[in-house]
Amino acid sequence: MTRVLDYFSTLVAEDESLPLTEAVLALAQDAYPDLDMQGTLAELDALVLRLQQHLPDDASIEHKVLQLNDFFFRELGFSSNTNDYYDPDNSHLNMVLKRRRGIPVSLGVLYLEMAGQIGIPVRGVSFPGHFLLRVMTPAGNVMLDPTTGHSLSEGEMIEMLEPYVATAGESVGRALRLLLQPATRREIVARMLRNLKATYLQTERWQRLLAVQQRLVILLSDNIEEVRDRGFAYARLNYLRLALEDLEHYLGDRPDADDAAAVETQLHELRQRAQQNNHD
Repeated sequence: MTRVLDYFSTLVAEDESLPLTEAVLALAQDAYPDLDMQGTLAELDALVLRLQQHLPDDASIEHKVLQLNDFFFRELGFSSNTNDYYDPDNSHLNMVLKRRRGIPVSLGVLYLEMAGQIGIPVRGVSFPGHFLLRVMTPAGNVMLDPTTGHSLSEGEMIEMLEPYVATAGESVGRALRLLLQPATRREIVARMLRNLKATYLQTERWQRLLAVQQRLVILLSDNIEEVRDRGFAYARLNYLRLALEDLEHYLGDRPDADDAAAVETQLHELRQRAQQNNHD
């Protein structure tokens, strides 16, 4: 596990050089420790070579997008795994590539990789509830749904956004403009990890949750809440000393946090358990 985390740490060390596809693929090493990273990336490159055979050298951005959409969604058959949306494999890029099924953000990462290799200027957008793609064309920006390739109108996006904002009307349109800013590669990796985190919390798979939390602490080194959540994961697995360290660190940094009393209660219980273990 240490080797795998050291590799991930190296990948995400610098924002400017963070290799998005490789970093996202590396998340699957927790579930697939024998994963052939370079072989999987080579498989993706081979798909791009197939796509490039359909493209003339002077293809416009719009033509490239049409060809990529046809290749990605029709020929390769990538789509949303609507039958089992919360399957962790929807976030494991090796399995998304194999099964051609995923969730918006994992499909989006594959689309971004292919688009980038053929010269399409496209960025990911961390839209609430549904990751989007923003293609920059000479005629203006086009927002794509990475599960279908469908070009989204402003009205469709406002409708998608309404469950996430308190009031409808003009404020939704204003919120929409703010939410269509491109996401950084670090933010995209974090979104992938938080999807896995939610799945493992829901299914109470604590060892897998801990692996995700360790990566979140590495990726978001300034986010003390992820250290707290790693402490909770340690506590679930009875790693008492490590749980105490993380939760004490959290309270030391955020003594006035809204959940300070709850964390202090957890710490008290952990200290009692540790003391009991020492007496046994």
